[in-house]
Amino acid sequence: MNEAKSYTLGTLADLLEVRLEGDGDCRIDGLATLSQGHPGKLSFLSNPAYVHQLADCRASAVILEEKFAAACPVNKLISAAPYLTFARATRLFDNTSVSSWGIHSSAVVHPTAELGEGVSIGPNAVIEAGVRLGVNCSVGAGSFVGENCRLGDNCRLHSNVTLYHGVTFGANVIIHSGAVIGADGFGFAFDGEKSVKIHQLGSVHIGDDVEVGAGSTIDRGAIEDTIIEQGVKIDNQVQIGHNCRIGAHTVICGCTAIAGSAVIGRYCVLGGASGVVGHISIGDRVRVGAMSLVSQSISEAGDYASGTGIDSTARWRRNIVRFSQLDELARRLRKLESKAQSPGETGRKQSEE
Repeated sequence: MNEAKSYTLGTLADLLEVRLEGDGDCRIDGLATLSQGHPGKLSFLSNPAYVHQLADCRASAVILEEKFAAACPVNKLISAAPYLTFARATRLFDNTSVSSWGIHSSAVVHPTAELGEGVSIGPNAVIEAGVRLGVNCSVGAGSFVGENCRLGDNCRLHSNVTLYHGVTFGANVIIHSGAVIGADGFGFAFDGEKSVKIHQLGSVHIGDDVEVGAGSTIDRGAIEDTIIEQGVKIDNQVQIGHNCRIGAHTVICGCTAIAGSAVIGRYCVLGGASGVVGHISIGDRVRVGAMSLVSQSISEAGDYASGTGIDSTARWRRNIVRFSQLDELARRLRKLESKAQSPGETGRKQSEE
């Protein structure tokens, strides 16, 4: 069990590299929202829509921009990027339990596995032959690490994570419960009567500082590896198909599905429940709205969306009928435009002029 963490505001200002306005000796023991803050807590204001909550804030201090300081009645940590400062503060108050099992007596560890210093393996976990776990890796209860997997230093598998054979991680990778990395990609060839399995001969390579959410799945490549580059953040219940490549520092929100052989650029954001069809590419710094389908390649950075916005059911049904008529309406419009620009019409207009 972790001990409660507490800092003075002066210490927090130094650690977070922000300016303090107020009592540096004030003791802070946790974080809170503006509306739920109370003495001893540090809150933050990043969205101007909540500035009205400052007047009644009971937290001991607030992280905020200089322009809102006058409206804040309590101690202040002045930051040019309050949400980023808040993110850094969460690390200081992180209460995630630290495993202290060592190698649990019920864990099954193959004699050929290589375990770095400080490795922790929880109850009923299985470590197969040829596995290499780096320094300070943690494998949660019930997790399975398949043959010849390689994990860099400071990786953490939460409970009931499955790594198929030959998966490789960089350093500081976090995989949440129920995730499956390296299962077979969905590959079959139809012989006229039945589907013939294409055995997946590649694997999955995950770079440094990647985090994969609970219940997410990343399939191994058919021949070449599926690649997740450094700093990628993957939400819960995301599906990434075989042979995909996800560029560095891209964020993929919950319930997104990416079909096989898609290439996603660096610093992209895929909104929740979005979809990407296979064998297309998305360039760097593309942001896709929630529930959008990317059905063709995107080369230019920017914001993209598809689908229709929510509406009343009756009006949506009328409009969806009109959507189905758009092609016919476009053809009729082209005919009308053609008639309007016919030679006879053009000649009459010229004679009138």
